[in-house]
Amino acid sequence: MIRILMVDDHSMVRHALSAMLSALQDMQVVGEAANGREALNLCRKHLPDVVVMDVSMPDMNGIEATERIKAEFPKIRVVAVSMYTDTDLVERMIKAGASGYLLKNASFQELQTAVREAAAGRCYLSSTVTSVVLERFVRNPDQAPETMTSGLTPREREVLQLLAEGYRSKEIAELLSLSTRTVEHHRRQIMDRLGLKSVAALTKYAVKAGISSLEF
Repeated sequence: MIRILMVDDHSMVRHALSAMLSALQDMQVVGEAANGREALNLCRKHLPDVVVMDVSMPDMNGIEATERIKAEFPKIRVVAVSMYTDTDLVERMIKAGASGYLLKNASFQELQTAVREAAAGRCYLSSTVTSVVLERFVRNPDQAPETMTSGLTPREREVLQLLAEGYRSKEIAELLSLSTRTVEHHRRQIMDRLGLKSVAALTKYAVKAGISSLEF
């Protein structure tokens, strides 16, 4: 039996996929999460075999969540699900430790396949995603993948997402168990490193970098 954690910020999608997967004889959904922070906590509680992870979510996105889950639980496999085939987004998710990457318009049969492959210790990429990865490799075979936020620490990326989503420094401090002064320090460091002068510019940057799920 493959134990699955379903992570998606859209409750209808999450519930529907959970019900469909749980109806299969070899799969059991042991928990559902609406963001990456909840997913990390539920991994600690349930120790699933596979996490089906939405990439763009509020509070903590799928990339940050995957990186933390893999650091704490190396044996847990992650299958990413996204609407986007942006090359940097795909590479960042794979670099974070995902064993698979599907588009949200994939068939349910393909999701089943990806989950089974991941549970067996193999990788699975949808055909569209494979084309994106191969194109980048052919174009720059010796170039290590770089992202818009590669100069930031994991904590700074976390603060960046929360700032972009409208959280105030005090709220971020409470959420991350930090002092308000520390959060303000992170904010200044982020803006200095990225060359940004306002929270509005920071927000737009976070969306463009795939850090935040907000849309303009």
